[in-house]
Amino acid sequence: MGADRAPGRVVERMGEPVGQDVQDGGASTDTGVVAPAVPGPGPRPGTPRVPRPGRHPLVGLGVALVSAAAFATSGAFGKALLVGEWSPGLVVTLRITVAALVLLVPALWSLRGRWGALRRRAWVVVGYGLTGVAGCQLAYFNAVTHLSVGVALLLEYLAPVLIVGWLWLRHRRAPRRLTVAGVVLALVGLFLVLDVVGGASVSLVGVLWGLAAAVCLVLYFLLAEHVGEDVPPLALAGGGLVVGAVSLWLAAGVGVLRMSRGAADVPLGGHVVPWWVPLLVIALVAAAFAYVTGIAAVRLLGAKVASFVALTEVLFAVVFAWLVLAELPTPVQLVGGALIVAGLIAVRADESRALPGPEALPVAEPTVGQSAG
Repeated sequence: MGADRAPGRVVERMGEPVGQDVQDGGASTDTGVVAPAVPGPGPRPGTPRVPRPGRHPLVGLGVALVSAAAFATSGAFGKALLVGEWSPGLVVTLRITVAALVLLVPALWSLRGRWGALRRRAWVVVGYGLTGVAGCQLAYFNAVTHLSVGVALLLEYLAPVLIVGWLWLRHRRAPRRLTVAGVVLALVGLFLVLDVVGGASVSLVGVLWGLAAAVCLVLYFLLAEHVGEDVPPLALAGGGLVVGAVSLWLAAGVGVLRMSRGAADVPLGGHVVPWWVPLLVIALVAAAFAYVTGIAAVRLLGAKVASFVALTEVLFAVVFAWLVLAELPTPVQLVGGALIVAGLIAVRADESRALPGPEALPVAEPTVGQSAG
């Protein structure tokens, strides 16, 4: 996501008591045998996530933070290629292409026995690749040709606000005060971290491209949530990256994306390294690993909370810039980071309050031939 750019629970079939067909779509027979469930559409975006039994609710938050940190490595390591006069278009296209090739075999392996699910969800995978992968890249890099990097990122990271608005329209239910407070805190913090005021430049064309990047980021979260669990995160990430890579090469072929190769050796952390060293980092960590964990995070947290956790990417980017490039964060950026974290805590707390307690979950009644004890 970011400058270089994460859905409903399904009851486990193994070991479940007979009679839970109401919960997972299966049908019980007179003999007490549960018939296989017919896969249905993915969960509605915005449905509160109920953690699986035995899974700590902080697991999803941890996965989302790991994904944000992985995405953030693209800034410090990608900058090495940009300083070496590699064009941003070629850098991001190679990053997505290498990640797609790396995930191809694992994605196919994860789909063993689930090819029907992939066919049913093909439009989601294609849409995810066109918007959440390729669309974000194209819109962002077109935005930064007209805007400062800080303004372009601020526009793209309006995605959480757009998701809150979308859920408001869809469910006809206004966001609660704690969520609104979280939105305000996070946006103010993002404004400070990106240092939008210093050296900001604005143009209408750039603003439109920045908003297009935000819409693509919204679709990244909503489509990852909608696809359902019958398509594994590896398969969605791998398929989406393949679609994204093909789209980016086509964009370059028609002249929408400029590509030019730079120096064979580039500066990185005070050393000179071959160009493929930073490329492998941003492809393996900031793309392949980041997209898979991003999808898993959306499924665990839901699109709204996951999109707010993704804002921490800018904080991790500042940290990596400090560690790799020796670019120290300013006091204003530290204050902004604290506000982003406060906003995230507010939204997460509000979402947790909306989750049904154990007493609200449906209880399966014993079927014929099954003992109640």
